[in-house]
Amino acid sequence: MGKIRVLLADDHILVRENIRRFLEEDPGLVVVGEAGDGEQLIKLTKKLNPDVIIADVAMPKINGIEAIRQIKRTDSSAAILVLSAYDFDQYIFTLLDAGAAGYLLKDICSQELVNAIYAIHRGDSVLHPTVARKVMQRFRSSNRGQEYKAFNLLTDREMDVLGLAAQGKNNKEIADDLSLSIRTVESHIARIFNKLGVGSRTEAVILALKKGWVGLE
Repeated sequence: MGKIRVLLADDHILVRENIRRFLEEDPGLVVVGEAGDGEQLIKLTKKLNPDVIIADVAMPKINGIEAIRQIKRTDSSAAILVLSAYDFDQYIFTLLDAGAAGYLLKDICSQELVNAIYAIHRGDSVLHPTVARKVMQRFRSSNRGQEYKAFNLLTDREMDVLGLAAQGKNNKEIADDLSLSIRTVESHIARIFNKLGVGSRTEAVILALKKGWVGLE
């Protein structure tokens, strides 16, 4: 298996240099490009076709939110991880709606970022604990009293998998809970993505929470 190809986007050169330095210490990762603004991020995504994009929110020319929207409207398969200094609600929910697969704050350590890249590359969602609490609080309020049902779109087993994913469980934990193999869980996740028209676990969970298909307990 080849290395995970990462594209960095941050308007601070020193930040990009530091991130590149510790990412490339991992034998499974390679930084294929760096963008200093949102416009350059969009162009480099088209040119380099990275596996994972690490993007800041506040960037010149085109901000991170609009850049991610434009990237997700193309046929790019890149998983997008937001790395920001801000945990403002409007940033979090707008970026997750735009298609970001994860949202981390810049108070994490380098190994947490490396782990997050591997996680979103395999389809897991990655949310900083502060961000995860905000997401749970938002949907706990908005979905109170709604009927948690996906009608005929998903099978019962797919709903089981999606419900556990909404609780933040990874594929192994879901497999253990449902007495399934990890490969079977991966197949269910792939079918869920296809049926919901999403490209990441985070998008699937956000959509399901919004529609009241899954609960939070």
